[in-house]
Amino acid sequence: GDGTSIAAATAVARQSSLSKPPKQKFTQPSPHLWSTTPIVPPHIGHKKVLVTGAAGFIGSHVAHALLDRGDEVIIVDEMNDYYDVRVKENNLKLLREKADQITPGKGKDVLTIYNGDINNQTLMHHIFQHHHPLPWVCHLAARAGVRPSIQDPLLYVQANVRGTTSMLQYSKDYNVINTVVASSSSVYGESDSTYFSEAEDVNMPVSPYASTKRAGELISYTYHHLYGLNVTNLRFFTVYGPRGRPDMAPYKFIDRIRRGVEIQKFGNGSTSRDYTYVSD
Repeated sequence: GDGTSIAAATAVARQSSLSKPPKQKFTQPSPHLWSTTPIVPPHIGHKKVLVTGAAGFIGSHVAHALLDRGDEVIIVDEMNDYYDVRVKENNLKLLREKADQITPGKGKDVLTIYNGDINNQTLMHHIFQHHHPLPWVCHLAARAGVRPSIQDPLLYVQANVRGTTSMLQYSKDYNVINTVVASSSSVYGESDSTYFSEAEDVNMPVSPYASTKRAGELISYTYHHLYGLNVTNLRFFTVYGPRGRPDMAPYKFIDRIRRGVEIQKFGNGSTSRDYTYVSD
């Protein structure tokens, strides 16, 4: 009867979900895979850049580097409370000081800051129109963290999937020359490769956070395919450095050592992890 068919279909579905196809392993660097890809020469002139999430750790360093080399920076950040907002406020304070240092008394000529959500279309259209042309976008705004994404996946879909799609749509509508999007090494999931490669199969993410970042990569390709939009996705590997996020291991270790508090250890201590210094 129908009950038997449903039970059989459920059993097949469960079996299918448990049997993962073998993934290609990369045991050595793979630059040869891209040897025929044309290299796009860098744009070395003055830029006016929209940086989303620039009150955060990586974003504030990017904005600072852009100001330091003479570019104009427009920032959009919703200042969410994923961690202490005072840290983000201090990052923006440092950026204002940098702008005033570059153009004494006229810091607003090179730095504009908006407190708002990138999914707020009214705000974003105003920004693109007010600062037109705005041909460069560095989209770093996102909800970070693997474990919190398991607790509230819809929040991550809203911020990361809809947010990235919104930014790509604005980029298409306002003829942005290049859009840089922050992805994550989390998309590699439970990879067994010795060396990570862009050619690796990353379609089996193991957390909602990783899924939203992979979704951002896929929708980026869609916008490139449909509209010829130039999009660069960067898979960050656990970035650390000055003004780092307080929820990250380097900060936690140093803070606990400073306070004489025991460091929490997970697992048997045999695991390893790749880190990237923020200025690299």
